[in-house]
Amino acid sequence: MNYKEIFDKLNPGFFDREYIKDMKEHWIFAELAMDLKKNLPVTDPVPCPEGIAFRYFEGNIGVLKKAVSEVDGDWVQYFNEGGRYFCAYAGNEIAAFCFLGEMGRVGDLRIGGPGCVGTVPKFRKQGIGLRMVQLGTEILKRDGFDLSWIHFTHLEKWYMKLGYEPVLHWNCKGFI
Repeated sequence: MNYKEIFDKLNPGFFDREYIKDMKEHWIFAELAMDLKKNLPVTDPVPCPEGIAFRYFEGNIGVLKKAVSEVDGDWVQYFNEGGRYFCAYAGNEIAAFCFLGEMGRVGDLRIGGPGCVGTVPKFRKQGIGLRMVQLGTEILKRDGFDLSWIHFTHLEKWYMKLGYEPVLHWNCKGFI
């Protein structure tokens, strides 16, 4: 698979964006992928606390935006009515969240993935976010996506626990 071609088609003009060009050169980011046409590499459920429920977000978008703001205030702008958000809940409280869905098509590949993945600070280090991404990846496979893509992350090793493979690395100057 030509991952640079996939990246460029999904993200035209990415390295020309001012916020990318303004990053520090020593900041290195990864792109990861998982071929969903194959069996998922990790099938045992990631352990997380009892009582955590996983489902699509429904309700007042302000509740989700509040949880997002606890993780990364810059992401709040991307969470709006009508989006497809997959969440982990501790009771009625959002513990973790992500976008889940379509990123585009490249050739005959239907590409999706979890994005803006975050766990609210008081729920971190319990496996909740990782289990949410594991379930989200299973949903993408079930929904007929060919490739799951993790875009613009520095948490490469975290995603690799689920079988995602690093396919590209980049910084503000372009691919490394």
